[in-house]
Amino acid sequence: MPNEPAAAASSPAPHQNDTGPHPDFPHWMLKEIYDQPQALQGCLAAYPGGSGRGTMGDRLPFLDEIQRVQILASGTSRHAGLIGQYWLEQWAGIPTRVRSGTEFLAAPWPVLPQTLTLGVTQSGETADTLKALAIARQRQVAQAGTGPFVGITNNPERSLSAFVDVVLPTYAGPEIGVAATKTFTTQLLVLYRLALELAYRRDRLSLAQVQTHLHQLQTLPAAIDQLLQHVEPIQALAQCLASAQHCLVLGQGVQHAIAQEGALKLKETTYLHAEGAAIGEFMHGPIALLDATVPVLAIAHGCPDPATFLGYLRKAKSHGAPLFALVPPDLAPSTHEICDLQIVLPAVDLARSPFLTVIPLQLLSYYIAVLRGLDVDRPRNITKTLS
Repeated sequence: MPNEPAAAASSPAPHQNDTGPHPDFPHWMLKEIYDQPQALQGCLAAYPGGSGRGTMGDRLPFLDEIQRVQILASGTSRHAGLIGQYWLEQWAGIPTRVRSGTEFLAAPWPVLPQTLTLGVTQSGETADTLKALAIARQRQVAQAGTGPFVGITNNPERSLSAFVDVVLPTYAGPEIGVAATKTFTTQLLVLYRLALELAYRRDRLSLAQVQTHLHQLQTLPAAIDQLLQHVEPIQALAQCLASAQHCLVLGQGVQHAIAQEGALKLKETTYLHAEGAAIGEFMHGPIALLDATVPVLAIAHGCPDPATFLGYLRKAKSHGAPLFALVPPDLAPSTHEICDLQIVLPAVDLARSPFLTVIPLQLLSYYIAVLRGLDVDRPRNITKTLS
């Protein structure tokens, strides 16, 4: 049974039946966070490896012709797309662009041949994403463009299927809470597998390298389960941030998208104004926001230059900002003296690190919302089609 912060017992448990979503969980969001090892295991089983092509290649026979990728998504799904962009470009060497549905409609990019268009949506009903896919298809036909349309969703029978040639389900199971948790990590897994597939077909990764990646993916459910068994530091961090009104979440490289996703979770569940930024870019303006009332949460996993990263943290601390960090074990001794509180995550390679670094941010958002007595499962002003 997951540990709860001290204030949880007296907080409301909205959007549940008389017995709650589960005897061990007072809210759907918490249950769905803890569902993630099982959800990832189910998604892994649906996309087995064994060869470079595997099941993914059987579903997508047209990948040999692909020269570029465009991803259309909104909200949390866009953040998944940004991480997919990192894998596609770094492994497959394939140019990739990510645009939210509404921004694509405002400024569509040029129609180019041999472009794979990915529509990523948890529910399969995200209106602006579907509209963007429809416009992209119309423009492709009108301008004699070429390239398949593929959807990634947790609901393959929903409207998305009418806008794409192939649907890749994420197999997360029903997600009741408005804040996306397990649908996000399973989207990541499908994008990871797609990036491996394209890297293999483009001779950027050998079969042995792909098989190593696939083997490492199999360890993810256990690693996340291990993290979920030791949530006390995250609860302590929630206590530190429960009264904050503003927060900066910083990351680098692939963790920049996780910083954006963490900030989104904080905004939508706790109503705390949080901004996700690249840690280097925060020096070019956002650092002016810092004082003792604006905490900084840094994601230190995967930074290519730890010395420079630590320099940024020291700079933030020098302006009086409370400083918190998610750190790998090897960096923990260096960050210990700088941070007010740090959460040491299990060691993991850079490629898989987003699957782990997002979990504390999901939990942090949940615990702060509970401490503030908010409607965890149904944040104000937000609607969601059941995922």
